[in-house]
Amino acid sequence: MANQDSNNNDNNFFNKNPLVTFAIFSVVMILVFKTLVGDGSSTNNSMVGQTQKVKAVSYSELKTLVNSKSVSKVEIGQSYIKAYSADGQGVYTTRIVRGDTKLIEELDKNGIEYIGFSETNWFTEMFGWLLPFLLIIGVWMFFASRMQKSMGGGMLGMGNSKKMVSSEKPNTKFDDVAGVEEAKEEVQEIVDFLKYPARYVEIGAKIPKGVLLVGSPGTGKTLLAKAVAGEAEVPFFSVSGSSFIEMFVGVGAARVRDLFEQAKKDAPSIIFIDEIDAIGKSRAAGGMMGGNDEREQTLNQLLAEMDGFGTDTPVIILAATNRPEVLDAALLRPGRFDRQVLVDKPDYEGRIKILKVHMKNVKMDDDVEIEEIARLTAGLAGADLANIINEAALLAGRKSQKTVMQKDLFESVERAIAGLAKKSRRINQKEKRIVAYHESGHALLAETTKGAKKVSKVSIVPRGLAALGYTLNKPEEDRFMMQRHEMWAEVDVLLGGRAAEQVFIGEISTGAGNDLERATDIIKSMVQTYGMTDVAGLMVLEKSRQSFLGGGQQPSREYSEQMAQNMDEFIKSSLEEHYSDVIARLQEYKDAIENMVELLYQKENITGDEVRDIILDFEKENNMDSKLDIIGDEIAHELEEDAKMVKKSKEDSDEN
Repeated sequence: MANQDSNNNDNNFFNKNPLVTFAIFSVVMILVFKTLVGDGSSTNNSMVGQTQKVKAVSYSELKTLVNSKSVSKVEIGQSYIKAYSADGQGVYTTRIVRGDTKLIEELDKNGIEYIGFSETNWFTEMFGWLLPFLLIIGVWMFFASRMQKSMGGGMLGMGNSKKMVSSEKPNTKFDDVAGVEEAKEEVQEIVDFLKYPARYVEIGAKIPKGVLLVGSPGTGKTLLAKAVAGEAEVPFFSVSGSSFIEMFVGVGAARVRDLFEQAKKDAPSIIFIDEIDAIGKSRAAGGMMGGNDEREQTLNQLLAEMDGFGTDTPVIILAATNRPEVLDAALLRPGRFDRQVLVDKPDYEGRIKILKVHMKNVKMDDDVEIEEIARLTAGLAGADLANIINEAALLAGRKSQKTVMQKDLFESVERAIAGLAKKSRRINQKEKRIVAYHESGHALLAETTKGAKKVSKVSIVPRGLAALGYTLNKPEEDRFMMQRHEMWAEVDVLLGGRAAEQVFIGEISTGAGNDLERATDIIKSMVQTYGMTDVAGLMVLEKSRQSFLGGGQQPSREYSEQMAQNMDEFIKSSLEEHYSDVIARLQEYKDAIENMVELLYQKENITGDEVRDIILDFEKENNMDSKLDIIGDEIAHELEEDAKMVKKSKEDSDEN
């Protein structure tokens, strides 16, 4: 009961609203002061006898009383005049009229005594001087207290990190994290150490103090860290790297100390620092100037704290970043972040598991083939897959469906890859015809070129910011490298759109701008990075920079002007040579392109199977050897079916 009363007192109106409380207090004090002291008209009323009546008169009436000698004494203040009646029964008051000097002459003429008096006293004058300062101090104290609460305590938020740290005991388990089996195996021993630390200490084993989770955005680094804490059932202190950085030097270091103190008090525990690159950037990147900037001070304190507790202390530091290449070497050395765990994008089986995890609470139709969705989403991270499931559920709900169907999942995949369909964007028939030939050219080259990715769908429905049409290509399997002929095949597919415009329209358009850019980049990488041409031989002209974010700084040029000229000439001649081959292929399959365009005009969207049927029918009609890799597709399908059978029989045997 006492605690409840204390909480009620802390949560009352005055404690919740200190500024309003201060304002009310100030107003009350001023009113009390005014009541006790009074204004100029009643400053000396306390000196007037109880039997005397105070009467307010006009200035002219006062002068008449003076001239008639009806007053015996006059007191003149800064703004008021008081005149005492001759019979001693009353007091007359009036305001001074500025600029009138004849009143004194009339008082002297009639022999009436007059004196001056002060309408204020020392107390009111002092209070008038102090009141503004008191108000300023009160407002400053209010905002200072609010900043303490919002910034983590201490003067202007310095020092205390409690408000910056999210402390919890997560319910997330390893079963909730799918598609990163290797990463889960790497952190499993951390769970055992937190559960049974004595087992490792007795045998003399040293558990890593820190584990760095690296990977592309959306791969589940934070979720995996929570799962470690959830499996170990220990407190989980989560904080972002940017929370340590403030305007004042030293604030971040103080917060690091406070964070580690909290974790040690609640040991065994886990400290998770997300986006650690915000404070852990390499100090060498700052040049030789050194310095005392806030980031460096915070990093130094973090390094000191990680050395400050022994390997038997059951506190594990997990950190996540998608920029491991920029981290300081001292942070990555053994004894601090001993181990780096790659949380990579999932493979085919991993995508199936992730999709199943996110489908648990979604009502799916019986016709849903999750394997097909996993095959279409190669290269997407776990967050992308979760978004696809959610988008499909939203689409189904918008259509008032009871379950999510396969077509909803296909639509959400297209949204994730190509963007939102622009149904309101009406293109004219001329542009629609250009787009149809352009996309048909891509599709034909993709199906008839060895090493190219097979077509999943062709559409002339505008999507995204600039796409008036698109061709979706799905890989037959997860690929981690490309051969030389496959890179040239991708170049041919990219050139197929522009070539189709030239062959069938007779004039090129701006629609192939991005295709040409990507084709140029592929050939340039073959020359500069992979040594696949005779221009530079095996010499690497551009160093490969591994980055999970992509992009980054522009590479420095490390080759001569002559080499650059040779490379430009090779890229140009290669594009022209392959462009000629693509045009010849399109002319060879001219009727197939026309049939494909006609079908696109009718349906706007056609599947990869329909594309392959059109090409196969054309080849049969003209007695041509098929360039479609039908046999390879059938073998791949049979191998996939065999793998499913083996997996099912294994699961049945495990159940038995």
